[in-house]
Amino acid sequence: MFRTHYCGEVTDRLVGQDVVLSGWVNTRRDHGGVFFCDLRDITGLVQIVFRPEEVESEDLQKLIHSIRTEYVLRVEGQVCNRLEGAVNPNMNTGDIEVVISNIEILNASKPPVFDIENSRDVAEDVRLKYRYLDLRNPKMQDIFRKRSFFIQAVSDFLKKERFMYVETPILTKSTPEGARDYLVPSRVDNGAFFALPQSPQLFKQLLMVSGFDRYYQIAKCFRDEDLRADRQPEFTQLDIEMSFINEEDIYDVLDRMIKHTFKDFGVNVNTPIPRISYDESMRRFGSDAPDLRFEMELNDLSDIFIDTEFKVFQSAEVVIGLKVNGGSSFSRKDLDLLIAKAKDLGAKGLLWGKYTDNGLESPLSKFEKPDNIDKMIAKLEMEKGDLVLIVSDDKELAQTVLGAIRKHLAKKLGLIDDQDYNFVWVNDFPLLEYNEEECRYFAKHHPFTAPNVSLEELNKMSKDEILSVKSRAYDIVLNGVELGGGSIRIHNIAMQKKVFELLGITESEGREKFGFLLDALEYGTPPHGGIALGIDRLIMLATKTESIRDVIAFPKTQRAACPLTRAPSHVDNTQLMELGLKLKEKLNFENE
Repeated sequence: MFRTHYCGEVTDRLVGQDVVLSGWVNTRRDHGGVFFCDLRDITGLVQIVFRPEEVESEDLQKLIHSIRTEYVLRVEGQVCNRLEGAVNPNMNTGDIEVVISNIEILNASKPPVFDIENSRDVAEDVRLKYRYLDLRNPKMQDIFRKRSFFIQAVSDFLKKERFMYVETPILTKSTPEGARDYLVPSRVDNGAFFALPQSPQLFKQLLMVSGFDRYYQIAKCFRDEDLRADRQPEFTQLDIEMSFINEEDIYDVLDRMIKHTFKDFGVNVNTPIPRISYDESMRRFGSDAPDLRFEMELNDLSDIFIDTEFKVFQSAEVVIGLKVNGGSSFSRKDLDLLIAKAKDLGAKGLLWGKYTDNGLESPLSKFEKPDNIDKMIAKLEMEKGDLVLIVSDDKELAQTVLGAIRKHLAKKLGLIDDQDYNFVWVNDFPLLEYNEEECRYFAKHHPFTAPNVSLEELNKMSKDEILSVKSRAYDIVLNGVELGGGSIRIHNIAMQKKVFELLGITESEGREKFGFLLDALEYGTPPHGGIALGIDRLIMLATKTESIRDVIAFPKTQRAACPLTRAPSHVDNTQLMELGLKLKEKLNFENE
């Protein structure tokens, strides 16, 4: 028997009882022959004590003194109260200790390359190389315990809501329309490739055609794209699809699921979760994933400067301002850094103005009519000591730039309460966006998203009118981060072909890429829709973790590499020949 109890479960109710424990040596202390050790397992720590005078075996005494940190032990002993003055209030088991009668070293350990308890202070590349040691840290294990509980809570909730768990393929067809696919060469069909799924999108729609009604899956997905702090090349998402529903049904199920699951994080989510349209979100917050934990909204000042003589304003589509309460205290260096940030984000520049006892101190005062400046101060409701930041440019660019500066300043000024969990639905996204360089439309979400107009209306629209069409798409946002998105899908083949046509996907190309879906749409497809939530990102926010890599057991680096296994790596020529592949030149792998 390796254990009768877990370490963290040994409490004063067991005083006087014999126990068997197994775990790792967290710390050891050898005080004049009396040996103390904190034994650690997944549940926590317990102090074990060995007093040589109470055990006659010299071999056991030698064995005890050979023990080092991270050795794996099995111990037998009796639970006792600690002596007066030896109680440790910082340990859950700090009132007791286990006096050893027998001990067995199950395995020795080399000295760890870093202190396990403080592994989160170690350079990330070292932590990832020795991830199995990093994951011994109780803080890391707590994150994964919460992740596990969340997934269990989701499954329990969805089971009660009559959802069926179905697994969809990992090896599938390449349908590049968004991020790059990871390709897998076929050995039995040289020259042909599978792709790893970017999402189960098409398969879950086919399940609705199959009559499964309500589906969910904890799905592995893959995207070959540039990485950021909240992205990984492989990630896990909660995938949901429902038949015979509209948007309200999605909102209802997700609101209740989020409220149910976030109780495990000690968070009470108020429902219904508020909703905001894409246009309003961009107008007020300069983002389609707004952070509502603080105010500081954007203001469109275009109507004030309609008769401006300032050439910068005359050539712009919009003039947008952001008031910063108390921002007049910003130094010129602070303002120069904000100007540089605006330019990095694509703006031509950033105007500023400090409202002081002497009026508006600003470069703008040299060019703009005093009357217009007074109107701006009034519209922004500026008070003495406030700062205004102005971007004049194309509408979307100006909104996006000031939206990013809004978030930056909120962190700088300490306006964000880290204990807040502020959810919001964003809906009514544009169906399409136009790329001037490629002279074609792109889907704002994906090409299977239903528009909010009929096929007949869509057929009558001009190019400009089509850009005003909204989709039946929606995103769920938490604290300025998109947790996931979804939509009501196109379930009519004629509408699907029309959207493909708008996207520049020819009939033959559509048949080649999505023929199986088009065929299915002709066999009685019900109205349906769904959503996918990024579990990694959600757990990162819920546990207040700075990096998504801390909530994935074995993550990749920013270069999509694994320091632990040194993947990706080269393969030998025999494997390549079996796949019908040949490298153009010998490659150098940094991870080798």
